[in-house]
Order: sequence, then structure tokens, then C-alpha cells
Amino acid sequence: MAKFQYYTAEALDKLKAELHYLKITGRSDMAKQIAEARDKGDLSENAEYDAAKDAQGLLELKISKMEEIISIARVLDESTIDLSVVSIYSIVQIKNTKTGMTVTYTIVSEEEADLKLGKISVSSPFGKGLLGKKVGDLAEITAPAGKLEFEIMSLTR
Repeated sequence: MAKFQYYTAEALDKLKAELHYLKITGRSDMAKQIAEARDKGDLSENAEYDAAKDAQGLLELKISKMEEIISIARVLDESTIDLSVVSIYSIVQIKNTKTGMTVTYTIVSEEEADLKLGKISVSSPFGKGLLGKKVGDLAEITAPAGKLEFEIMSLTR
């Protein structure tokens, strides 16, 4: 049995809307592409038809994965979260104890992670290392570059 993934209501609605779009518009567009390719002649030597069928398979795989994600998704009740420790949807500012560099991250679910936007996955090495820490605590994180130590500078929601 898969574990639950927690999302904000907005993030879950966004996932459901994307799934709906793929099922309705994506499948319809794919059917049109296959029909157009089929009309171009012999299917045994029709590369365009083969490519359209491959693309259809990838679309169905993506739909299947999104359905699985949504099936284990739960809306996070933010009123039950302890605001004094790092948890999912915490905005945490950390300082590298070795270099003094300060970075701010938001801890999010795997599907919402985007390093460019400062959003790291709760299941990433950084996310796991920061979970449960309080302001002033030191977090030792094992990264590909080795063990890094960070001090929790601030914590907000």
C-alpha cells in the first residue's frame, strides 16, 4: 500500500485540473493525430503513424501516473501543523555553518518541488534533514557533495 502524499487544496486542485485536461483535450488531440497519420497510407511503413501511437502510449502513461498520485493525495489541514518545527509547507531559512551562505526553501510534496522557485521535496535529502528541526537547531544533511551542516535561522509558514 502506498503512503499518503499531502498537498494544499490549491495544489491538489491544480493536479486534478491537469489530469482532466489530459483526459479530455490530450486524448482528443492524440486521436486526431493518429487519424491524420492513418490517412497517409500504408500503416506498415508509416513513421508518422508509429510516432503518433508512441505519443499516445506516453500520454496514457502520464495519465495513469497522475491518477495514482491523486489516489494517494490528501489535503493537508494546516491548522493541525506544529508551527515551531520544520514540516511540509514550512518556509525555512538555513545557513551553511562552513561557508556562511544563507538560503531559504519551502518544503513541499515531491510533485510540487522546483528548486528554481526555492521549493524542495519533503523526501529529498535536504527535506528529510530539515524535518522536525527548530530555529537554532543544526541539521546535518548528506548530499552528493558529502555531509553538510546547516543552522536553522528562521521558520515561517
